[in-house]
Amino acid sequence: MKVTIYQHTDALPELTTGNFFHSREYMAVCEQTPRLKPYMAVVTNDEGNVVAHLLALMRIRGSFLPPYLYTHVRIYGDNGCSTEHFDMMLKSLTRLLQNRTLYIEISDLREKMFGYRELRHQGYFPVRWMNIHNSLHSRTPEERITEQQLQHIMHAQQRGVITKPVETTDEFTAFSKLLHSHHWFKPKRYIPHETFFREMQQRGLCQILITKYHHHVIGTSVTVFSDGDAYLWYSASRRKSYAPFHPNAVTMWATIKAAHAAGYQHIRFMDVGLPFRRNPYRDFILRFGGKEASTYRWFRISIRWVNRLASWLWRE
Repeated sequence: MKVTIYQHTDALPELTTGNFFHSREYMAVCEQTPRLKPYMAVVTNDEGNVVAHLLALMRIRGSFLPPYLYTHVRIYGDNGCSTEHFDMMLKSLTRLLQNRTLYIEISDLREKMFGYRELRHQGYFPVRWMNIHNSLHSRTPEERITEQQLQHIMHAQQRGVITKPVETTDEFTAFSKLLHSHHWFKPKRYIPHETFFREMQQRGLCQILITKYHHHVIGTSVTVFSDGDAYLWYSASRRKSYAPFHPNAVTMWATIKAAHAAGYQHIRFMDVGLPFRRNPYRDFILRFGGKEASTYRWFRISIRWVNRLASWLWRE
């Protein structure tokens, strides 16, 4: 078996089935997005047939306030491949990208200990992280949400707050403005160029919802769907300036309800954060009846002494 890394979708062979975050469609969207460079690692057997593939995305990041410019690589999950194939692809991607980026980040592996040995061998270190998901198949969302949270939502809706899909150019512009302004002072949170969301929407690869009050967009969410589950990828709200209308809660509730109505098994929240004792976002999500689980998010910093120091700081 051998591993080949592709940077363009038109050169890709016919891929095996996989989830959205490692699909040809997602790679094509990223290829069209400014400041995103996709790298698809493909494992083929001796007959030339594809047996596994893994997509890594290089993100070029920069800002005037605060001032910074760097690149980092993100891999979402393991695409359901075997440990052997994952190790092969990880080794090839690390060798190619380690000197081109500040750091590589791997998240959302299906098991906490998946690939542990090879990740350690390649110099990655684990940081404890939180995963939260809501089951949508055994009980309805109404049976899981807290009574207080539901009352807040119903009160806001009675006062005229509505949530709907983005349909017009003006709505898309308002969505993009809110999403980027909400994360303006959160350097850790990467928000792609608006071309990314436009391509995703036009290809039918995501659902973008906005929450409105008297024609003002006060909340938004972006959800993608894969392997029978919904993934809440991005969200934003004007929860301070419109606090009495609970825009974050109304938007989250509409997102969960839409996933349930469409028949998805779970809705998974993709960036809950570190397992601090005080985590307002985690506590907020749990009010909708979610289940939390501890996992790892893996990092490898290209500056060796910094990587060794970080490995020591986050040692187990």
